[in-house]
Amino acid sequence: MRTFLAAVALACAAMTQAAAAPPEPALVAGFSTERLHRLDAAIDEQIRQQQLAGAVMVVARDGRPVVFKAYGQRDIENGKPMRTDTIFRIASMTKALTTVAAMMLYEEGRFLLKEPVSRYLPAFANLRVALAGGGTEKLRRPLTIHDLLTHTAGMSYGAGPASADYAKAGLIDWYLVGNDETLAQWADRFAALPLQGQPGEAFTYGFATDVLGRLVEVVSGQPLDRFIRERITGPLRMPDTSFFLPADKVDRLANVYGLENGRLKLMETPSRSDFVDGPRKLLSGGAGMLSTAGDYTRFLQMLLNKGELDGVRLLAPKTVELMTADHLGNRSGGDADGFGLGFWVNVRMGGFRELGSEGAFGWGSAYFPQYTVDPKERLVILFMTQLRPAGNSTLHLRVRNLAYQALLR
Repeated sequence: MRTFLAAVALACAAMTQAAAAPPEPALVAGFSTERLHRLDAAIDEQIRQQQLAGAVMVVARDGRPVVFKAYGQRDIENGKPMRTDTIFRIASMTKALTTVAAMMLYEEGRFLLKEPVSRYLPAFANLRVALAGGGTEKLRRPLTIHDLLTHTAGMSYGAGPASADYAKAGLIDWYLVGNDETLAQWADRFAALPLQGQPGEAFTYGFATDVLGRLVEVVSGQPLDRFIRERITGPLRMPDTSFFLPADKVDRLANVYGLENGRLKLMETPSRSDFVDGPRKLLSGGAGMLSTAGDYTRFLQMLLNKGELDGVRLLAPKTVELMTADHLGNRSGGDADGFGLGFWVNVRMGGFRELGSEGAFGWGSAYFPQYTVDPKERLVILFMTQLRPAGNSTLHLRVRNLAYQALLR
C-alpha cells in the first residue's frame, strides 16, 4: 500500500488536477465510495454556483489517502486549474506549527508552562489590563506561557476594552505579514498595550501565538522561520511550507477570492501579495505561513501519530497527549467543547454538535481552510482553499460531516 508520502510525491510530480496517485480503495479504508461522492458533489456545487473558485480536499486514514483531490481553479482569470501541489496562505493554521515549536523547546527543559512570559520577554514585565469603563488595572497574577498557548492571555485581534489602543497601534486584525518591522520589534511594541482581560480568565482569540513565536526565538536563539524550517518542516519533508514565497514557486500560489454581495470577487493575486513582494520581515507565528495540502497533511499525520512520522520524532506521546487534552472547560473557544494547547478539542460525543469523535482536535484559517484530526478513527480531514471573506458559506465545516458520513467501519 502506498504511504501518504508516496501519494503526495506522485501527485506533485504529475501536476494533474486530481491526485495522480490512486487513493486507497475506499472500501479497504472503511469508507463508502458512493457516500464519498456526496463530498465531491458539495464542493463541485459551490464551484458551479460561483461561490468558490477551487479547493483541495484530503481524507486520510491510517496515513493513507482515501481522498486527495483538487477541484476547480486556483486562478479563474487565467484559466489555471487547482492542483494538489497548489500553495495556500494558511493564516491561523500557522498557530499549530508555532505551538509545536514551543512544545519542542518545552521538552528540552527550557521552560515550564506555568512560568511568567516576562522571564523570557522582559518587555511584558509591566503589563496593565484595560477596564471596560476606561483606565487600567494591575495584573492579578503574572501572564504565563500556558496563557499564550490556550488563548487566555487577554490578547485579542482588536476587540475589547483596549480597542482604541490597538487601533492606534495599527492592530485591528490578525494580518501582520505586510508590516515593515521584525517580530522582535512588533513584540516590544505590542507589550506596551494593555491586555483586553486578566490572564487566565477568558478565552480571547488573538495575538497570543505571535508572542509565543517571539518566545521561541528568544529561547532557541534562532529566528522563528529558521527554527521551524530546521526542526519541523525540514525533518518532516514539507518543502512548500514557509513564511514567504521563493520566486520559483510564485506560479503555484492560489489567488484569494472573496464573497461580496453573494458574488465571487478576486481579492489578491501572487503579483500583489505581501508573501511575494512585501517587506518579508515580520515572522507571524500566529497567521503568517504558506503551505500545501500534502505538506500540511504530513504535519497533521505527525500529530495523529503522537509526535512521529516516517521515523522522525518531533514530540513525545505524552506531550501530544497534553496538547490535545482540554485545558479550559467551559471557558473554551472554537468549534468543540474543549481547548488544548493550540487546538479546539472535542471532549465528549456531541461536543461538536456535529459529527465527530471524542478526542478529535483541529482548527482553521481566515482564508477558509479547516482541519480535523481524529485519533479514535485514525483520521485526518483537511480542506484547503482561499476564500476571504467567505460570506455565509459553511462549506469548510460541511466537508467534515461529509467525510464522517462516508465512514462505515
